[in-house]
Amino acid sequence: MTVRHFFRDNSLTIVIFGIFLFCITGMSIAGWLANNEALSDHYEARLSYGGYLVSGEFAEGVFENWESEFLQMWALIMLTVYLRQRGSADSKSMKGNVSQDASSRYSIIRANTWQGRGKAVGYTIYTHSLGLAMLLLFILSFSLHAAGGLAAYNQKAQQHGSETISLLQFLTSSEFWYQSLQNWQSEFLAIGMLLVLSIKLRERGSPESKPIGKKYDHKTGD
Repeated sequence: MTVRHFFRDNSLTIVIFGIFLFCITGMSIAGWLANNEALSDHYEARLSYGGYLVSGEFAEGVFENWESEFLQMWALIMLTVYLRQRGSADSKSMKGNVSQDASSRYSIIRANTWQGRGKAVGYTIYTHSLGLAMLLLFILSFSLHAAGGLAAYNQKAQQHGSETISLLQFLTSSEFWYQSLQNWQSEFLAIGMLLVLSIKLRERGSPESKPIGKKYDHKTGD
């Protein structure tokens, strides 16, 4: 495979992750400068760029956003297994079977041997691997947000001469849940709007849209 073919075959992923790297780099630089301004206001030593990247302030800013993204994607994946939205491009059809519900020969293996049981367990994990991956990424991001947020909170407490708190205290604080829920609400609003707007609106060439010439069928809901 040539480099040209590689970039053509993976262009969407490359561009998306390129935008991600540009944004997180810009965020880190802006956050570093803002954090050093705050430290200077409290007559404390300024952080190096590397020091800021491993600080609680940066970890909190990054992972409180990541957790909401992975949560919304996990929720969308899991809820669309069971729930429907009539006419939406991201919903399964209201009637009939779809390819995502198809099974394979491994689903009917009788686990009467260790080999059969191993295959059955492996198949079960594989059939839920996308949802599990997103759930694990959410849990990891949630945990890192909690750890980074605690470090940032205690740093500010020390700056103002207040008492520091434990991880449990931070997890049950209004500060932590304000940080989380302010992101969660926007993510669920976004996917809700996508579900509803894709019923009637179209975007030529996008797989997130139904075909331009396909009209909404009020009888079938497709």
